Amino acid sequence: MVLRGEEILLSRLAPYLTSDEQWTLPGGGIDFGEDPRDAVVREVYEETGLRVQVGDRAWIDSARRLLAREDTDMHSVRMVFEGWAAVGSPEPRVVEVDGSTVDARWVPLAAVLDGGWPVVPWVRMALEQHVVTQVQRLTARALVRRGDRVLLTRLSEVAVEAGAWTLPGGGVAHGEAPAAALARELLEETGLAAEVGPLLDVHDEHFTGTAPNGRHEDFHAVQLIFAVAVPDGAEPRVLEDGGTTDAVAWVPLADISSGEVRVTEVVRHALTSGG
Repeated sequence: MVLRGEEILLSRLAPYLTSDEQWTLPGGGIDFGEDPRDAVVREVYEETGLRVQVGDRAWIDSARRLLAREDTDMHSVRMVFEGWAAVGSPEPRVVEVDGSTVDARWVPLAAVLDGGWPVVPWVRMALEQHVVTQVQRLTARALVRRGDRVLLTRLSEVAVEAGAWTLPGGGVAHGEAPAAALARELLEETGLAAEVGPLLDVHDEHFTGTAPNGRHEDFHAVQLIFAVAVPDGAEPRVLEDGGTTDAVAWVPLADISSGEVRVTEVVRHALTSGG
């Protein structure tokens, strides 16, 4: 099951399998000796052309069918894994030739849930059982002022809220001191050496959405906001390549207040409560 925002990835069954239009979750049979996770990655690529990653948990279902044409009593066991495709992946396309899939696309989740899209019944059953992965992340953020301006970084196209400006900083690694993490992140995102001062406030945000790696997550961000000083006259520049930051600048406070510059919630929170 691959979700992207309010869409789900589906594949259409070939006419030789059903006389009516029917869509299902991409996937297929497991080869002898093959790990189920490897099998679903292989099958999703063959049916949709997308390279996906899959989680560790699976919803397991079974069904028994009598196939009159083949005089066969069939028992199928299905394992439905959570999957995700990287942000920026190409549009789905069927790779296999003369297989069980004739089309693949992102379909509005609402259309599947309300019955407006023709899916096999067990797709809705799988959606009912699906639990969005919960992720909690601790980050350290810098409030850096220079007169009537504040140092901000712009979120790249691979980040949530792409194009918005936010406080520089990032994730705290396991066992890492928050102040050390902030100095490291500030150097990567702005090229500036940081003198990390006192903790000003703690801010948190909770939302569900698509992470930079493409995974659909129930995300809780806990953000530590520190007062930070940088060398006088130093001009920032982004050092990281291909990350969540694509620009850095001293932004006038007036442009934030007027709404001319779009900023994240943590920026407004820091300016009103910590700065």
